[in-house]
Amino acid sequence: MSSLNHCIKFELDIKDENIVFKDYFYKSIKLQKHKIYEAELIQPACPFCGSLDLLHNGHLIANIRYPTANASLPVIIRLAKQRVKCRDCDHWSMAQSELVNKYCSISNVSKLKVLSALTEDRSMTSIARENNVSINTVQRVLGNCSHRFIDSYEYLPAHLAFDEFKGVDRQLHFICLDGDSHQVVQILRTRYKKTLLKYFGRFSPQARANVKTVTMDLNFYYQDIVRACFPNAQIVIDRFHMIQMLTRSFNSLRVQVMKTFDKRSRQYQLLKSPWKLYLKKFDELEKAHPRYNWHYKDCLTQAQVVMEGINTSTTLENSYNLMQSFIQAVETGNTHELKSLINCQDQIGTLMHKTLLTFKHNLTAVLNGAALPYSNGCLEGFNRKIKQIERTAFGYSNFINLLTRIRLEENQYKEKEPNSLLMTA
Repeated sequence: MSSLNHCIKFELDIKDENIVFKDYFYKSIKLQKHKIYEAELIQPACPFCGSLDLLHNGHLIANIRYPTANASLPVIIRLAKQRVKCRDCDHWSMAQSELVNKYCSISNVSKLKVLSALTEDRSMTSIARENNVSINTVQRVLGNCSHRFIDSYEYLPAHLAFDEFKGVDRQLHFICLDGDSHQVVQILRTRYKKTLLKYFGRFSPQARANVKTVTMDLNFYYQDIVRACFPNAQIVIDRFHMIQMLTRSFNSLRVQVMKTFDKRSRQYQLLKSPWKLYLKKFDELEKAHPRYNWHYKDCLTQAQVVMEGINTSTTLENSYNLMQSFIQAVETGNTHELKSLINCQDQIGTLMHKTLLTFKHNLTAVLNGAALPYSNGCLEGFNRKIKQIERTAFGYSNFINLLTRIRLEENQYKEKEPNSLLMTA
């Protein structure tokens, strides 16, 4: 019996000396084969006074689910917990073990395995199936982590990045990242100005004064929040959003010019089919090897296609040259060239003119975006991860569960006590 006990403990990696395994067998439960171990949990001493003079009074049988390497063969430990009465202090007690919490039938090892699986991009259904527990058990383990994220209002990174993402009920949630370490600073349920001012107002004046730059898109009230909360911060407009606005305005003008020609004409085909070439940098276009295209029935290089296409309209040509010069100035950080392009007086498209007016209205922040190395690229990549989390789970209806899952997958959770998760799960 002793050798069997040691073999089973070694196989299951159980180190509790008060658990004694007696036998094991196989049994079909709900048309699935289970491996069941019979064990007894001994109460060696009184937990109240430490006396060894105990009166045994039967057992409480608990069926404990235990993880196994073979998910097709679930393991159940049929644990008989001793009930005892202390002859010295007359207290009744029941044997307890670190294997499982009181009044619980899911082992702590199973909960830790579920918690580890929640840090991966997996659905709760697959996690529950692998660990032979219910989906509700996985949700409870996730819920017990929701209050373990410790927020400190005494420190803020020197470089912040603001953005939003679409989450619960297709609402936009605010997210803030550290521009250097790319770690999450905070995720808020809403992106309203009142909510953001209230949140950042909780930080100490020293913490808010530590912020040097805040990177964002052209959201108008984010700049008001920065000015109100961070006295030493520079506003930086993300380079990607600036170029995106300019290319969209040019693309809209290209479509307008294209529709002025007959659909069977050469000009229409030059502006329609190779539309992606107009959005590329001119230096990246093929200039040496012409290729035949059946749309306009000619053999041209990519550069020749673009040049012939923009020559169909003076406004289109001016807008294209402005867009190419703007992209080059942003990439090289040439703020003087960028400022002169924003104040350009050439004949350009209406939408592009409005885009330049927007840049002119936010001129200092736009020039900071070209001169400083910070951008929202880290934030856009993190938002992509959040979309994947939501896609795997087929969406979330609870913001707390979504926030907890994001933190878990980024390994950003901190437990207040070492065993607090196991004691509450």
